[in-house]
Amino acid sequence: MRARGGSVGRVNQVKNRLQALGLVDRAIASTTDDELAAAIDELAQSEADPTTVREAVSRGRMDGTMESVALVVTDACLADCIEQLGDHADYPSSDQLREVLPGIVERHGIGITRLMLASTVAGEAPASSIIRDLLKHDELVKLPPAEDRPISPMIRRDVDEAEREALKARRKELKQQKQEQARARREQSARDRHR
Repeated sequence: MRARGGSVGRVNQVKNRLQALGLVDRAIASTTDDELAAAIDELAQSEADPTTVREAVSRGRMDGTMESVALVVTDACLADCIEQLGDHADYPSSDQLREVLPGIVERHGIGITRLMLASTVAGEAPASSIIRDLLKHDELVKLPPAEDRPISPMIRRDVDEAEREALKARRKELKQQKQEQARARREQSARDRHR
């Protein structure tokens, strides 16, 4: 029984994590290029632009890049929100958030505000459930419906066949290295047990 409960808990954690990442993804998709450009300008990151941000996000949905980009782009917005919430910043109520969000939206734009809120959910802030509810139902910051996307990844047409084959070979080589390392660890572990 205990093992079953533990696995259900892990499944729920994974499900919640994927939902949180989905909120960040939707928030980035609904942010305009102008809003992204303004947030990037605040960072004085002249080599970045909305296109490079979106490309990084598209490649890094599951490896943490999307979250990192969202955190960096929304840093000023988050700092403003924390300042406005004051003593309630760690555990704001729904009403306290609704009170400060119109000013945040006015100063940072709706897209960056949504992205900041979604980032805090993905970062597992104590108020995540309240913020998730706002992103789903609040008239001011509610995210637009998710767009349908193909399940399989899009094949990049700008990569030539030789490059694609080299990438496949490199992946195969890395997989073999990992398998060999895992085998070596298992053998070492077995030797250690028999000592």
